[in-house]
Amino acid sequence: MMLKEAKERLISIVGIDNYAEDIASLKEAGSDYTEDLNFPPELVLFPETPQQISQILKACSEYRIPVYTRGAGTGLSGACLPVKGGIALSTKKFNRILNIDTDNFQVTVEPGVINQELKKALEPHGFTYPPDPASMGSSTIGGNIAHGAGGPKAVKYGTTRDYVLNLEVVLPNGEIIWTGSNTLKNATGFSLTHLMIGSEGLLAVITKAVLKIVPRVSEELLMLVSFDNAEIAAKTVSEILKNGYKPSGIELMERSGIDIVLAHKSLQFPQTPEDAFYLLVVLEGDTHESLMVQAESIYPFFEAQGALNVYIPNNADMANDWWSARRSIGELVKQTSIYKEEDTVVPRTKLPELLKVVKQIGKEYGFNSVCYGHAGDGNLHINILKEQLSDTDWNENVPKGIRKIFEYCYSVGGTISGEHGVGYVQKEYLDVVMTPTHFQLLKGIKNTFDPLGILNPGKWIESDLGLPVK
Repeated sequence: MMLKEAKERLISIVGIDNYAEDIASLKEAGSDYTEDLNFPPELVLFPETPQQISQILKACSEYRIPVYTRGAGTGLSGACLPVKGGIALSTKKFNRILNIDTDNFQVTVEPGVINQELKKALEPHGFTYPPDPASMGSSTIGGNIAHGAGGPKAVKYGTTRDYVLNLEVVLPNGEIIWTGSNTLKNATGFSLTHLMIGSEGLLAVITKAVLKIVPRVSEELLMLVSFDNAEIAAKTVSEILKNGYKPSGIELMERSGIDIVLAHKSLQFPQTPEDAFYLLVVLEGDTHESLMVQAESIYPFFEAQGALNVYIPNNADMANDWWSARRSIGELVKQTSIYKEEDTVVPRTKLPELLKVVKQIGKEYGFNSVCYGHAGDGNLHINILKEQLSDTDWNENVPKGIRKIFEYCYSVGGTISGEHGVGYVQKEYLDVVMTPTHFQLLKGIKNTFDPLGILNPGKWIESDLGLPVK
């Protein structure tokens, strides 16, 4: 249990209105979107300035209290879960857009800014921030950076990693530093900025971010393409790009996932009984007319690939429904069963085989899966459903199947996480893709930043000197 003097000191730093220790608040801070896990902290703090975070980390270093930085809690790997108690450090009040600099194509924000709110703020200036995770309506920029988040349009624009120029962070000893510079080029030493991206709160606490922004494309057109065969659908993804078409997004959706969405939501979504897999293809341009020309040119290509149907939305509401269906799959699938979500990624040409392997392994180990994801960059999300499986099968046999899926991904040049991170639930599979040398190098980095091991302990890597709470 946290020492009384440490608790009083921490509360005095943030003020009486900026902490919580009631059961409901602790339970909320003990979970995210990862399976059905819950690890309540002992205290939730809501600091408002980098200086307060500095004081908090100094106190927690002194008392060896675990610190778990938390954004919106939309993570899918359990990276923010307080598995060893301690405090949950919320960035909820770090929610300001500090500067929009259209001359230099950049924006400075605090980590608690919601991704979609940043996009809305940039619209009047004619700009946008491209990374668009499915949770962009609720996830924060800090969380996106901590996980290296991607999104449907990563095939054209890249991921969060491609847009972070500079970060203000607080180190575990309380020191506040900037990791880089506000410039497009920086060849001055190792990139501390890129080391922070995807670091999952293990190295420092992000308090400001300088991000690249781009001029906003004025028009978007969706095409919904259906197939009766998973492998043909997946193979078509590479063929689209090989043939010179330049969509900003190519999303893959399994029929079973769409059926679950439509059972929960009333959406305009065309279907025929033969449709088994869908590609949602996103075209961008300056005018609606130019997009229709693109669509007309690509239509016969889809037919030649073996598509059953090619749809174009009748109006903006239907287009929004298609996006809603895609972005709702993960959330609504999880309401049908206890689940495990795997975030696999392979070279794009290996996607057809990956789909085949997933279904074969599912049959071997007796589990059903719903697959969807960012097909344009080879990133397939696999929701494995418990349904009627026994606890023994779920806890012992299914992980063996997951390991086989990951081993396949690694064998073809892929890895076990494209954008969700490692966090808590994937750490047991890291040996599939990392050697003892990798772990030694990464532990050296952790030891340098966080020698006492107060930041996010209990996850995939620990400090050598990490100690339990006094």
